[in-house]
Amino acid sequence: MNPKNLHRAVFLDRDGVINKSIVRDGLPYPPKGLGEFEILPGVAEACRRLKQAGFLLIVATNQPDVGRGTTPMGLVEAMHAKMMKSVPDIDSIEVCYHPGKGMSDCDCRKPKPGMLTRAAKALGVDLKQSWMVGDRWRDIDCGHAAGCRTVFVDGGYAEELKQIPDFRAKNLAEAADIILTQPAERG
Repeated sequence: MNPKNLHRAVFLDRDGVINKSIVRDGLPYPPKGLGEFEILPGVAEACRRLKQAGFLLIVATNQPDVGRGTTPMGLVEAMHAKMMKSVPDIDSIEVCYHPGKGMSDCDCRKPKPGMLTRAAKALGVDLKQSWMVGDRWRDIDCGHAAGCRTVFVDGGYAEELKQIPDFRAKNLAEAADIILTQPAERG
């Protein structure tokens, strides 16, 4: 595909960026049930603004509890259906179900960039003109590995970043403000 015909995208982590994470002992966890799956305030509007600016919106989420056998895949798919209904501007969802913790070796579990590179190939995305927005070190490292600019949504978790994000925001609405005021390519 001609580079001039490639799309810009914003890759979005799910838990903590789109929906509320469940925080225990300073660390975020995914909701355990559909009743806990709550879209954060301002998310639909932020996605609408990014979409209107010409970005593809792609969720890239690790869901290792499926691979570990503690969360049914059907529950995650029901959460995604609820998310798509609440945030209709999302174009695609990439999910890594591998368990991690040394129990799997894949190229898609963040911080590895496989979900982003596969989506880029399938949807015609220019990663150098794209962004990764996430609330964990894995998201920021993944974005850097894929060649995207990064926005760290700071949830105040008890974990350190490994790489420095390009920008920091308090939520997706603020991240969208940052993205929409930056030049198309890194300066």
